[in-house]
Amino acid sequence: MSGIVEGRVAIVTGAGQGLGRAHAHAYAQEGAHVVVNDVGDAAERVAEEIRAAGGSAVAHAADVADWDDAAGLVAAAIERFGRLDVLVNNAGIVRDRMLVSMSEQEWDDVLRVNLKGHFVPLRHAAEHWRAIAKGGGEPQARIVNTSSGAGLLGSVGQGNYAAAKAGVAALTQVAAAELGRYGVTVNAIAPSARTPMTEAVFAEMMAKPEEGFDAMDPANVSPLVVWLGSVEAGGVSGRVFEVEGGRVSVADGWRYTEPADNGARWEPARLGPVIAELIERAPVPPPVYGAA
Repeated sequence: MSGIVEGRVAIVTGAGQGLGRAHAHAYAQEGAHVVVNDVGDAAERVAEEIRAAGGSAVAHAADVADWDDAAGLVAAAIERFGRLDVLVNNAGIVRDRMLVSMSEQEWDDVLRVNLKGHFVPLRHAAEHWRAIAKGGGEPQARIVNTSSGAGLLGSVGQGNYAAAKAGVAALTQVAAAELGRYGVTVNAIAPSARTPMTEAVFAEMMAKPEEGFDAMDPANVSPLVVWLGSVEAGGVSGRVFEVEGGRVSVADGWRYTEPADNGARWEPARLGPVIAELIERAPVPPPVYGAA
């Protein structure tokens, strides 16, 4: 197989189903060697599918939020294929509940997998690419993270997930600023697609159409993920892209309005009308998903 990422080596986490599986197949179809990561037997099933279709893939079962497991994942790619070019952080879970009913475990589990599970593989991959750069090499490395509309706008009943995905967006910006000197770009996507994780929450919206273009097919998201992993994408970093069906857009972050400047410390009693004026001239934020 040949294509835009021909010969590059890509790790895709959470690739045993849904978006990750689609990304892994798309990378292989475009000529990459793929390390398919997930827990249990799911990774091996997807790797077998890719090989059966003529692609190059190996499975690596690892907990991406575990320091040693994630280090082993990066090492496995390098040992098997001799290099690492792309890390696609996709692994994630949901434990949806209103905040007033959410347990500590539900909070911790989601933050661990969705946020720490992005940082730890990124940390080990970045260390590898920094060593190459400091040794005189010139990596053309790419990290593609997975945020969410919930992380950009918030989502009722998903406070833990929204917090984790907002963290992914901020992590993307920081990593892009820190790792650019080593030849590493870092971007994120906020996808909308039908996956095992979203079907239960948005069953009606995610339903497969009887005919015509299936806008919720997770494979629609993968072309952007593959392009962001290519050499061609070297000029793009620190961005978050929303992608759904055939639509791609750039999600812009928090912006400051023109400040009200007192020239000295404010008295609390004077701030009411000042805040009212600031809010009046500020853009109206999009509503939180699920808000009345």
